Amino acid sequence: MECEHDLDQMSQLEIGYLLLTNFPHAVGMMRIFLPLLLLVAACNTPSLHFAGLPATRIAVGNSVFDVRIKGKLAEAIRVNTYYVPRADPVLKEATLAITLVGRCEVTGVLGDQAVVTGVLDCASETQVIQSPADYGCQAVDPTALGGTGPPGSAWRCP
Repeated sequence: MECEHDLDQMSQLEIGYLLLTNFPHAVGMMRIFLPLLLLVAACNTPSLHFAGLPATRIAVGNSVFDVRIKGKLAEAIRVNTYYVPRADPVLKEATLAITLVGRCEVTGVLGDQAVVTGVLDCASETQVIQSPADYGCQAVDPTALGGTGPPGSAWRCP
């Protein structure tokens, strides 16, 4: 649909009339684009700070997370679904997931049941964790946790 009007020379009243007369068309477009927008917003897309970084998928307790590390910050996005998880257990599971993937102690976390950001403290060798296997975790095929990636990029922990 081409616009035949010069918006620079139109009054506010004329612009309002144009918007009202084209409103049914706009509503129809919103019915298409709104569900698409919600679909895109519902995926496990990392925040801008962690965009483009590979994720390590890890299952801890009842949760499965995609964990990304950048410097001293880590982001854990819960990718599995279960009905109304309480925040406290999910935050504890996310903290352990960040600890295992970052291989350092986590000094603080902030977030909710879906996305948790943690601060890593790798200041001394005593705080560095050698491997998630030290916590009884087993390396699994990422597809077993609903993800993709190379071998060794997914773990299942008790």
